[in-house]
Amino acid sequence: MADVAKAVNVIELALRACTAYDRPDTAARLTAAKESLADPVLHVVVAGEFKQGKSSLVNALVGATVCAVDDDVATAVPTYVRHGTKPEAALLYEPGRREPIPVADVRKHVLENSDTDRVSGVEIRIPRKILAGGLVLVDTPGVGGLGSPHAAASLAAVSMADAVLFVTGAAQELTRSEVDFLQRARALCPVVACVVTKTDFYPAWRRIQELNEQHLAAHCPMPLMPVSSTLRSRAVKANDTALNTESGFTSLVKFLTDRIGASAADRLVKDAAAEVLALSDQLDSRFQSERAALADPEAAARVVRELTGVKDRVEALKSAAAKWNQTLSDGITDLTSDIDHDLRARVRVVIAEADTAIEAGDPADTWPEMEAWMQSRMANELLANYELLRIRASELGLKVGDHFHEASTMIMRRPSVTDPTPMASVADFQHKIDLERMRITKQAMVALKSAYGGALMFIILGSMIGVSLGPIGIGIGLVMGHRGLRDEKKRQIQKRRGEARNAIRRYCDEVSFVANKDSRDTLRRVQRQLRDHYSGLAEELNRANAQALNSAADAAKRSQADREKRLKDVDAELARIQQLRQRAEAVAK
Repeated sequence: MADVAKAVNVIELALRACTAYDRPDTAARLTAAKESLADPVLHVVVAGEFKQGKSSLVNALVGATVCAVDDDVATAVPTYVRHGTKPEAALLYEPGRREPIPVADVRKHVLENSDTDRVSGVEIRIPRKILAGGLVLVDTPGVGGLGSPHAAASLAAVSMADAVLFVTGAAQELTRSEVDFLQRARALCPVVACVVTKTDFYPAWRRIQELNEQHLAAHCPMPLMPVSSTLRSRAVKANDTALNTESGFTSLVKFLTDRIGASAADRLVKDAAAEVLALSDQLDSRFQSERAALADPEAAARVVRELTGVKDRVEALKSAAAKWNQTLSDGITDLTSDIDHDLRARVRVVIAEADTAIEAGDPADTWPEMEAWMQSRMANELLANYELLRIRASELGLKVGDHFHEASTMIMRRPSVTDPTPMASVADFQHKIDLERMRITKQAMVALKSAYGGALMFIILGSMIGVSLGPIGIGIGLVMGHRGLRDEKKRQIQKRRGEARNAIRRYCDEVSFVANKDSRDTLRRVQRQLRDHYSGLAEELNRANAQALNSAADAAKRSQADREKRLKDVDAELARIQQLRQRAEAVAK
């Protein structure tokens, strides 16, 4: 907090400099940095399998029952717990719509047996000290295995979070799917920790902790903390420090405060210091140019020529033909094509796997499992496609930044590219197909029809050649009836398989259609963000250079007495700018 206060003071000093030196363009970015320091938002996603104590963990952390806990049903939608001056709740809808609700009604919207089809999340605000620094705890639905839609949605939320707490119970060691989830979460989020809950309920929790530490050390090293939400809740009610220590939450709170809160605050402080340093560079360049023209009148013409050349380069930075702009435009076009091709390739693989599974059985028997598998498989592939988009978009942002800095005359910090919108949510399977088998009565009618037709055909044929078949005709009729029934069953199975294949293709087409639209919208947002950021920087450079050029031109026209007087003022301004730079550098350390 001391570093944050120092950063705020430096920004306020820089804002006064913006007013004094007529730099409203830079003041806008400094104001945004100041607002971020005043109201930081740190999202901590609480993830894990069903019924592992995620909601109880969140309740114990904040010392209040804010997340619904039930032994029979589980959390169905994410719950966002953040700081507020008074207890209040709201339903979150897409896109960005909120509907206030009574806090007492939160439970029916959060649990899985409630009507939450249109609700994307529930936000709860409460006055708690642990949340006052901007911490937002996100209680997510259970993972349900790595390949489930819930896991895909949780991983998408993880990619947008500042930290992840993965919750596993003390009843058993980490499973293969849990370790796989942790590995992918660690690749998506910089800070991940594993929390073992319910230590008060299982006497052998220390042995489970040892096994989990071995699994994590072998596959994905990260902190592991055993806790008891029950003991924590009792400790908070009784204000019992010893019991609170025994619950294990002391280490968890320290981890949230020191590792997550401190790292986020440090990032915001460094970003703010970088903004002030950028302003100092521009102001210093302006007054250094003027000083050079004042100190050596003969060199004034040279300074003006150099600044005019800089002006041409800055103007080129603002044009559509600038290298960074071309890199951005070409990169977005290529990335859009690559993401679309990657998604199509993944969907083709899923359809081929589905076709193989359909041919191996009867959809009348396997369709319910096929629907669940299809949703899970598509969710997993969409998540992989989203990860590719996220990585490539970040790489493009860095490449554009490098090209801008190569062409610019000052060192500017790179922007942080906002993570793309998650594409891991998939629609329900809405395609219904006819899976009804032939009933006994229909089978009897098909067999009787085939038997009658077959027997009649042979009896007529025998009468034509003068041979009476007698009982043989009945046997022939039975054989023909059995064959006809078998062919009809085979035809209906093929019909059901065809309907199943068509339903899967329609589902994949719908999901691909939505995902393609989402990815294209995301890339357009990335393009606009990078374009606006670097265009703004180019405009700032242009304004700074124009001021320096005007000052140098005025200096060349001054008399000797005016130059000497102005030289003292410029030296004083440079001293102030140097003090501002030193204070910003001290904050950035």
